[in-house]
Amino acid sequence: MPLQNRVDPFGAIHAVPERGLFTGNRGIIHDPETRTLLRKRWALPAWIICVCEFRGVRREPMGRNRPSDDEPGGKAGWTELFFLDEVTALAAGHRPCFFCRRERATDFVDRFGRAFGIAEPRAPIVDKRLHKERLASGGRPSAVTAEQLGELPGGAMVADGDTAYALRAGKALRWSFAGYGDPLPFDRLAGRPLRLLTPVTTVAVLRQGYAPAWHPSANT
Repeated sequence: MPLQNRVDPFGAIHAVPERGLFTGNRGIIHDPETRTLLRKRWALPAWIICVCEFRGVRREPMGRNRPSDDEPGGKAGWTELFFLDEVTALAAGHRPCFFCRRERATDFVDRFGRAFGIAEPRAPIVDKRLHKERLASGGRPSAVTAEQLGELPGGAMVADGDTAYALRAGKALRWSFAGYGDPLPFDRLAGRPLRLLTPVTTVAVLRQGYAPAWHPSANT
């Protein structure tokens, strides 16, 4: 049975078979004994995006991955979450990890600094802003119209009710845990009550040229 650790663009966590291209975390939010989520959905303001393979390290998802002298098998390490791709993770309010994706994380933070005129940007500054904006930690999405979609950068995501769309090359791609659907012209969403899912801070970074990794289905 799938573990409850797959994240959608709204930042909600589900139990589905599809794993996706990236992992990441929000701190320790699971019980390693039952391998189930706790009631809280984050433990830290730093929500990060990691690669699934790094230096040959193997982890048991939602298990005991932190050494301990007083607990058999170790303590609960950070809770492994999974994302279809980086576009999804960014919409959910995560940002690249400085440990396993240092080059990408540095690029993200540098572009953040350019976007907001910050001479010496740091990850904690980014995290503080994102934590106020991401839906899963209480942020409020901005309303957008179909006519405004062309003004948003590629890699941003919007929602029509419970349906999420990623914007790419002037089209909207319907999101699912299995991948993206056929691209739709923006006018197909005209008159719909659209909301911007990707935090406005991340949208600003995308405007500065940050290029997130897409699931292969976005190319078909």
